[in-house]
Amino acid sequence: MDRKKFYITTPIYYPSGNWHIGHCYTTVICDALARFHKMLGEEVFFLTGTDEHGQKIEKEAQKRGVTPMQFIDPLVSELKDMWRLLNISYDRFIRTTDEQHVRSVQKIYQKLYESGDIYKAEYSGYYCTPCESMWTEAQLVGGKCPDCGREVTLQKEESYFFRLSKYAPRILKLYEDEPEFLQPKSRINEMVNNFLKPGLQDLCVSRTTVKWGVPLPFDPNHYAYVWIDALSNYITALGYMSGDDSLYRKFWPADLHMVGKEIVRFHAIIWPAILMALGEPLPKRVYGHGWLLIGGDKLSKSKQEQARGQLTDPYELVKRYGTDAVRYFLLREIPFGSDGDYTGEKLLNRINADLANDLGNLVSRTTAMICQYYGGNLPPRGKTEGVDGELIALAEGAFKKVKRAMDGLNAPDALAEIFNVVSRANKYIDETTPWLLAKDESKQARLGAVLYNLAETVRICAVLLKPFLTESPKRILESLGCDAEAGFDTLTFGGLKEGVPIEKLPPVFPRIDVKKELDEVDRIVKSKKKTTEQKKQKAEEVQVSEITIDDFAKVQLKVGEVVACERVENSDKLLHETVKIGEEVRSIVSGIAKYYTPEEMVGKRVVVVTNLKPVKLRGVLSEGMILCAEDKDGNLALVSPEKEMQSGGSVR
Repeated sequence: MDRKKFYITTPIYYPSGNWHIGHCYTTVICDALARFHKMLGEEVFFLTGTDEHGQKIEKEAQKRGVTPMQFIDPLVSELKDMWRLLNISYDRFIRTTDEQHVRSVQKIYQKLYESGDIYKAEYSGYYCTPCESMWTEAQLVGGKCPDCGREVTLQKEESYFFRLSKYAPRILKLYEDEPEFLQPKSRINEMVNNFLKPGLQDLCVSRTTVKWGVPLPFDPNHYAYVWIDALSNYITALGYMSGDDSLYRKFWPADLHMVGKEIVRFHAIIWPAILMALGEPLPKRVYGHGWLLIGGDKLSKSKQEQARGQLTDPYELVKRYGTDAVRYFLLREIPFGSDGDYTGEKLLNRINADLANDLGNLVSRTTAMICQYYGGNLPPRGKTEGVDGELIALAEGAFKKVKRAMDGLNAPDALAEIFNVVSRANKYIDETTPWLLAKDESKQARLGAVLYNLAETVRICAVLLKPFLTESPKRILESLGCDAEAGFDTLTFGGLKEGVPIEKLPPVFPRIDVKKELDEVDRIVKSKKKTTEQKKQKAEEVQVSEITIDDFAKVQLKVGEVVACERVENSDKLLHETVKIGEEVRSIVSGIAKYYTPEEMVGKRVVVVTNLKPVKLRGVLSEGMILCAEDKDGNLALVSPEKEMQSGGSVR
């Protein structure tokens, strides 16, 4: 009999590079669901990726003087790094610039064109570049984009349109016949009242003024406009309309599209209509979750500067608190389907209350007592008596409750069920008082039974936590002498064997001094803000203009060798170098004392601007400039020839 299959997707992300904890929310939820279904023994395909075409990227690349792909590639690498940081276990990362995706999108357009679902007309409407959305005048709010509130531009051009209006009756019927298709149910009312009842407009699906996209096979002057291109990733990632569509035949229709509520209409109206036009099955469920808010507004990178303790950079958060703590907050704190509020204080209180006080305390106390009273070997299970039965029943029954919550996509409730067991186990320690039992020779069997029950409860909780927390459950299981890869089939109470070596674990989640930590985070945020403002001011002061080759030829660059170096008196920033340039020796002052010591400088080959007008800095003559490179964080590095070059050689 075939194993059950589970296909889950996140929306594909626009590679902006301004990553914050809000970007992590959807993907962490999907990762927990994917891991949970894998532990159920199901075949899982978890998809995420990036949406890389369109006017925004084309314009940003032009501003920087690079190609769109040169602009995108580093941003995609950053996003993948962030997913590695959070231990995201995706099975495929699709980019809409992937050749196979592009070919399949062209075939999709061709099929829709041949069936009459795509036609040519002139488009006149208001375009929001950040949202990649077209709007009618009636849809604007105060003359601005109804989604993001930013400026729109009136555009007129020849375009191809998808007959979205044709499918409105079928989409309404879909909502009636399949009430579980779109969740939570409040989203159905939004789609019906805001879009379907007022009447669907046909959808513009091509542009001639934007060249960064997929060229249409039947009209190469037109390029695919975002939504057919982007939404089709869910099937092209499985090989739809490619030489090998085995994954498509195996996993489609998707079990779950998880999206933010701001893009529900694309996934619950436009995407079903495209699939209907293609004659393909619809996804089983679309879930539009709420937003992570800060100060009542949707989380953005700039919001971290508005209040004390609001550090939102995922890299900083993981560095300070660990991957599991960040994942736990996202999965536990936010009421699923609703908006949730993020503050640094809420994050720290959640870490302390659940992870440090409850889970960490239970694990450290249990392993410490087994090591103290039994030399690190698990005692026999013994008889069940008194309050034992309540703890055992709660531990054994937890899986059903967790599964029920996860079947409803409710990770917060699933975690609450696990931590009910953790809390009960901590209470059990206080009720059974193992430290008093240890003092009474006649109660050694009872002591052993109590500690066994605690260790077994810890083991069950660790297994149940594995889909949600990706590091600490493995450490806990290993400390109990268990297989770190243990699955849900090991949850029967009594799985631990008598005599197994137990390792005393230090606090898995150390308690955090909230006031002290918030003060430190506040200092970090202010420091980052100050640095950003200084860089902005510096950039504004330096007006960079284009130069000709003749202008560049005026700058004389030569290779020099530093033969002596010392600090400039009464300066923390300046070094005084003696530089040999061919047969000439020059005195040069450089502001690099924070990055190089005088000893490090001696012997280095450097690039020197030799026709710079001499000046005196702190009373020391400077007859040139040593070139350095500076990264985005303000760190400097000397510019040196790649190969050994004689001093005095020209740089051009």
